[in-house]
Amino acid sequence: MRSVKNFLSRIWRGLFFLNGAVMFLLLFPFFKILLSSEKWFPHAFRLKRVLARLITFNSGICVKKIGDTVLDTRQAYVFCPNHTSFLDIVVSYLVIPNYFHYIGKAELLKVPFFNIFFRKMNIVVDRGSIMASHRAFQRSCEDIDKHISIAIFPEATIPVTTPELGNFKNGPFKLAIEKQIPIVPITYLDNWRILPDGKKSLRRGGPGCSRVIIHEPIPTTGLGDDDMAALKKKVYLTIRKSLEEHKITEPKTVPVKI
Repeated sequence: MRSVKNFLSRIWRGLFFLNGAVMFLLLFPFFKILLSSEKWFPHAFRLKRVLARLITFNSGICVKKIGDTVLDTRQAYVFCPNHTSFLDIVVSYLVIPNYFHYIGKAELLKVPFFNIFFRKMNIVVDRGSIMASHRAFQRSCEDIDKHISIAIFPEATIPVTTPELGNFKNGPFKLAIEKQIPIVPITYLDNWRILPDGKKSLRRGGPGCSRVIIHEPIPTTGLGDDDMAALKKKVYLTIRKSLEEHKITEPKTVPVKI
């Protein structure tokens, strides 16, 4: 029975990525046009929402927002979600109401076709280069000045401990404080089950419901660099508490490391 389940999971996972590739390639000519000019970026963003809806619907994935947080779509935020799966990025376009740009690692520029989003619209950061990291930070500040929100995974990558949180980097908190804009924690509860990452990923996964919690924005007005550690801890504990309450992770009995 277990071998049958693993086989079906492999089939579903293959179909998920095949579906995503086909849908993306069908829309690629439109993305190519819309990403040729910055004034058309918002239209490309809306097309990303359509792509995300097609990918999830065709794969048997429902997306459900938990809670009643209402965000101001005219306000720029720093969105700060836990990173559990490749599915996180897809789902983000269905649950975040604001127009936003992602900050992603420089390796994404090497991905054929997909790298089109990170050449101009989204922001790449090479954490191995101080100058490149500074340029990414400056570009993020410029976007915020244009009332464009920024989405960045504080763990930087999918941790091997998923669904346990990994260590948080300083980037999103430094950015929110620098621009004095609210930071919004986001908790993905189920993506790690639906589309798991890691060596055993081919043996797990399948259609299901992706539950997402958009937490209340945390204001940063009046905060300075000395408050960054406290802000980072507050976001970490907000996400951590949600994971514990939904029995995704066990309560920690030792001090958290962020």
